[in-house]
Formats: sequence, C-alpha cells, structure tokens
Amino acid sequence: MTQRTIAGLETRLITIPLSRPWAADVREISTVEVTITTDDGARGIGFSWTPSIGARAVQALLDHDIRSFVTGLPADPGSWQRVWEHLHEAGGGGISTIALAGLDLALWDLRARSEQKPLVELLGRRHESQPAYGSGVNLHYSDDDLAEQVRRWIASGFDAVKIKIGRPDLRDDLRRVALVRELLGSERALMVDANQRWDLERASVAAEALEPFDIAWLEEPLRADDTVGYVELRRRTSIPLALGENAHTVYRFRDLIDAGACDVVQPNIVRVGGITPFLEIVELARDRGMTLAPHLLPELSASVALALPETTWVEDVEDARFEQLGVLARPSGLRIERGRATIADAPVGIGVEFA
Repeated sequence: MTQRTIAGLETRLITIPLSRPWAADVREISTVEVTITTDDGARGIGFSWTPSIGARAVQALLDHDIRSFVTGLPADPGSWQRVWEHLHEAGGGGISTIALAGLDLALWDLRARSEQKPLVELLGRRHESQPAYGSGVNLHYSDDDLAEQVRRWIASGFDAVKIKIGRPDLRDDLRRVALVRELLGSERALMVDANQRWDLERASVAAEALEPFDIAWLEEPLRADDTVGYVELRRRTSIPLALGENAHTVYRFRDLIDAGACDVVQPNIVRVGGITPFLEIVELARDRGMTLAPHLLPELSASVALALPETTWVEDVEDARFEQLGVLARPSGLRIERGRATIADAPVGIGVEFA
C-alpha cells in the first residue's frame, strides 16, 4: 500500500478568554489550530498552545518554515525527528517544539481517524481511570477566594490539590499554605508551585519553612534552566522537587534526571513537541524510576495517562479545560469526577477539535 504524504498544512489562531483569569494581565490563552491534508484527501487536526506569549511567532513558524518542509513527507508521526532536525537552526526547543507539536498532534489525529479510534484506544488503554488533582492559578486570589476554591475541590472529591506560592513576602505564602493545609486535613495531598520565582537562597529558606506542612512536591522553585541550583536545593530539602513544564526535549529531561535535579517530571505534551517525543520522555522517566505528572492539557494528558502502565497524575486547572471554556466543536470524552480522570464516549482522533 502506498504511504500517504502531506499535501497541505493550514493554521488558525484562536484566542480563548479565561473564565478565571490566571493573573491581572493573563485573561486569555491562545492556540494555533493546525490542519493537515494528505495526497489522498484525508485530514488530521492538531494544535499548538501558548498560554500568554508567542502565539503569532508559533503560527509564523508553522506557516513559513514547517509547511514548505513537510509537503511531500510521509503523513505519519515517524516524520517528527526529521522535522525537528530541520527546525533546530531556530532552536532545539521552545517556539520550535511548540510549533512542531501542532503538526505532530495533527498526524496522530490523522492516524486515529484512519483507524476509527479515539487516541486512548489507539495508544492502548490500560486503565479506566487515573488520579487527578485540583490545580489553581491563584497567586493573586485573596485568602477568602483561595479558601473557597479549596472547599470546591474538597466538595468535588479531590484527594490532592496544588496552589501557587511565590509572593514577595514569604510570610504571605506560609499563611496561605497553613490555611489550605488546615482545610485539607492530613489525609489529602498538597502540592505548591512557585513558578520559577526564587533564587537558590530564597528557595532554600522557603523550603525549610514549608517542611512542617507535609508538602507532596515543590514545583519550579528556581528558573527551569538552573540545573546546578536544583541539584543543590534537592540536597538541602526533604520536600520532593517537581519540574519539567519548561523543559522542551528528551535531552533536557535526561540531563535533569541524571543530574539528580528533581523527583517528579512534568512534561507538557505541546511544549515538548507533541505525543511522539512525550512518549520518549515517558520511557526515559520510567527507566529512571521517576514519578510522572504531565503538565496541564488534561484532554491530551488523560488520554496518554490511561494508556501508560504506571500511575500517572492528571492536572485539572479549575474551569480551564477546553470544554469548560466552550471552545470545542464536540465533547472530548474527558471526565474528571471524585478525583479521577477518565475518557469515555470519546470521538475518533485526539479528542480536541475547536469550533
């Protein structure tokens, strides 16, 4: 049978208002929808995702560099490495891998549609559900608003939640962490995310102060590029360190893990370049015995997590799923109930198709 080839690639920039702003200046997120067509007229739809910065740059890379290069290539995720090597002049990761994810997801969508399967079944479902945790972009929330959010998570049945920390005054963070821990009780897990706000010394002081609160993991306390700093911080604290949402290649994940920089790895399927490299990173994490907790995008993360042999956390940011934001053409099949994520009655394809 003759292999399909890519005949066309089109993009569409979509701006999505957030029902719960992530900060005073983050009130919307952007996606770049990527549609590929093949020489026999088949179609696959993927997307690139940029929460606040870079959407037009990603679209330009797709329109001006990826489109011309992939025309005529096999319409298969196996083309990923060749395209990544072509883009490497623009950088091995970052905008280049974010843009490449749109192509990769479209190719996986094409394969799933061709086999008339949802993504989770194409990958090979191993679980009916995986654990999910409630997550909030809530550093700007008042204490009362934060408490109400935590109560909503408890009422929804989450056994684990994550809040933002990293206010200018550490005492504010500690007060808020104490508030949340009291609400959660000792039986629920609490993760905290500093979003790269500290240097090593400040992170060390904060980690020591957080020790009494039984923190499940401390996420991105330092700049994501500071491997040496993470290794030293991990030596100084017993709190598990999590990072990876701002790592973009399997090489970077290998270096972080092998250096002893973290306990939990958090690849973002779009930022690493799509499902193809994500699965390679999963294999690396499994080989090294690491805990895996994919970053955001639960519509994709849950589908992949349900096909993995190990227990894999799914992150659910409150009111931020694409379906909750009202931007999907059809339901994705994702359900998160009582702290568990599953995919049921999913459409064929990757499950994310924008209206």
